[in-house]
Amino acid sequence: MATASRPSKAKNTSERAWARAVSSVRRTSQGPVLDLDKYVPGLLTLIASNLSGGASNAYLSLYAVGIETWRVMVMMALEGRVTAQRMVQLLDADKGSISRTFKFMHERGLIAFEEDVRDGRVRHAVFTPAGRALHDRIIRLASLREQVALSVLSEDEVEVLRDLLRRVYANLPEVERATDAFLRRERTALGMEPNAPALRRRGAQQAGAGTQAASRPRASKRASPTRGK
Repeated sequence: MATASRPSKAKNTSERAWARAVSSVRRTSQGPVLDLDKYVPGLLTLIASNLSGGASNAYLSLYAVGIETWRVMVMMALEGRVTAQRMVQLLDADKGSISRTFKFMHERGLIAFEEDVRDGRVRHAVFTPAGRALHDRIIRLASLREQVALSVLSEDEVEVLRDLLRRVYANLPEVERATDAFLRRERTALGMEPNAPALRRRGAQQAGAGTQAASRPRASKRASPTRGK
């Protein structure tokens, strides 16, 4: 039995060594801190935030449409015709936000609605000629911004970057599974039930309420979870 356990032990040791090597946590005399030059989620957020913000400003100033509308237009160009429900799935967006964007685009004459031939209750959004023409103008600026952003990389590096990003994206379900496992362990350490409901969710109003509740043992049994995403 001892021999059989060695590969597993070696694997665990190797995984711990890998985790230490790629960690963005830096130890200081005051405690651990994140090294923001290495912290990948922070770097991705910083890049995405700057690119998205700059694009939104440019699109609004010249075409009077923001980044949310452009994202919908991108998916419509790919799909051809699409329902609001399908757009919510494609963009992982809020249903209300998609409905407002569709309404804005319809009022601008960028899209029209077609009834589904099999279900009259379902409507498909399609580009009008004006909507398609606007998409084709904006895509030139979107492409330019991408090219300039990537201009510091070689052609091979660009392909490697795209491959790495796709692999990280495909691995996100593992991130959520690891997070769920951590939450169960942390709840136990805080004196809570491992599968207790969330103390707060995104959109909750009272800042600090979750921290106060967490300091009370078993508080989660009495807490009413806030409806979230």
